[in-house]
Amino acid sequence: MKIIDYILQKKVQPDFQQFIEVVTRKRKPAKVHQVELLVDQEIISSISQKYFLEEMVPLTSQTQKQYIRQYVNWWYRMGYDYAMIIDIPGIGLEFPSKIRKTDDTAYLSRGTRNWIEEKKGIIANWEDFENYPWPNPENIDLSPYLLAQKEMPEGMKLLVAGSSGLFEVVSENLLGIEHMSYLLFDEPDLVEAVFERVGNIMYRFYRRLSELEGIGGFFQGDDMGFKTSTILSPALLKKYVLPWHKKVCDLAHLKGKTYFLHSCGQLKPIMDDLIHWVGIDAFHSFQEEIMSVVDFKQEYGWKIGVLGGVDLDRLVRSNETELRNYVRSILENCQNIGGYALGSGNSIANYVPVNNYLIMLDEGLAFV
Repeated sequence: MKIIDYILQKKVQPDFQQFIEVVTRKRKPAKVHQVELLVDQEIISSISQKYFLEEMVPLTSQTQKQYIRQYVNWWYRMGYDYAMIIDIPGIGLEFPSKIRKTDDTAYLSRGTRNWIEEKKGIIANWEDFENYPWPNPENIDLSPYLLAQKEMPEGMKLLVAGSSGLFEVVSENLLGIEHMSYLLFDEPDLVEAVFERVGNIMYRFYRRLSELEGIGGFFQGDDMGFKTSTILSPALLKKYVLPWHKKVCDLAHLKGKTYFLHSCGQLKPIMDDLIHWVGIDAFHSFQEEIMSVVDFKQEYGWKIGVLGGVDLDRLVRSNETELRNYVRSILENCQNIGGYALGSGNSIANYVPVNNYLIMLDEGLAFV
């Protein structure tokens, strides 16, 4: 595969500004730019070991500097125009929650996999709300971001998600999906208070991050839907969730940065609000059984940037010929008119075959 020679020869020339201008439809693409919200550590480690002959150090307080140097260099060597700071233990905002654990059966297993508590969360009443150990965004250590900023090769920037999304934190980490549904009728003031508290904390943290020159934008994940619908009604999402996305998006734009949104599920009922009111620059997360990236591009691509879209099920299960044909068809429909970057529809999880991930990138490199 050409992609292997490409990354091994270190001929990468990142250009974050060009990447943003292509995605936001300000210039025509000269090449296929790559995008991912999240690449699991097991994938990063496997590629580093096999192709870069380098062992990724485990992240501890003593190895943080070396880990971040390796991590940023991985994104650089893989051909990305940015390094994505997300879901790294001990970095950013964390909201204590109930967690279920089970065996991780992925082929690059991490041993155990965490699952969110869906029934009753850690906050069930006003007493829990008052006693919850709310994080103080002014006390969050920014040194990992400063280290990553210092390690950035010329032409690259950081994209960051300072925490999980507002809706995710409230519904999954704090209240629990099922219990939140009851509280919306029994104690709506409590639900509103939790959304307000979490939204305020996140905004204050992003306000600090927005001052860092090395951060080129925010790439926020916040899953608000499932296969057939939004999880809450569009009216409740517009009341509790979207105003905070708008505040952070406005902050990003005020500071000359971009705001990408990743959100799984059927979001058509709120898509116009995300585009025209919240003001997101590009959208990410696609499943073909909901809406393919090609269909999304045709319907919304003239209004907004489109990110990724290689369906994760196809990325995992396809053989090489099937996958190459599929990725090429996406590029043929999305790439040439601009406003697009190639990547998965969700993330490069540790159950994605490494070779299939590389095939996807290889098709992007070969596409003309």
